[in-house]
Amino acid sequence: MKDNNDMPGHLARRFQQIAVAVFHAEAEAAGYDLTPVQYAALAAISANPGIDQVTLAGLIAYDRTTITGVVDRLVQKGFLERRASKRDRRARELEITEAGRETLSGIMPAVEAAQRMMLRGLNADESEELLRLLRKAIAAGNELSRAPFREASADVAKTAGRIESDRDG
Repeated sequence: MKDNNDMPGHLARRFQQIAVAVFHAEAEAAGYDLTPVQYAALAAISANPGIDQVTLAGLIAYDRTTITGVVDRLVQKGFLERRASKRDRRARELEITEAGRETLSGIMPAVEAAQRMMLRGLNADESEELLRLLRKAIAAGNELSRAPFREASADVAKTAGRIESDRDG
């Protein structure tokens, strides 16, 4: 029988536990009440203004049903706004608020510190190799996930571009 430390699933789960604990500790020390998933959602919406919740779920590889709660909490915190989509009455477009932008900008040093802390036992070459191998394994198993990564469609990119143009003009 294999030792747990020779099983990739066990090691991935342990690394996830550590990553979440480190993120929470760094965010809290910097004065922010944001989870790793809330941070990922906020960053994705900031980079893709006007996306809907289904697209957001795909971009951060998060369960489509559970993303509603994440968005609800970000709206409650004043970091996001939902707007009815002009293209699809059933969809709601997500926009980051000024408070959301300030939080995203302010928390970045803590997020970067957390990333360094997660890799602190590795030198620079080992860190790059770990990230490369994780990306490779994740890409190979993406479709096996209940929440696979999905890139934003061209329509979303066009809509986001129009929203930016409207905001600038």
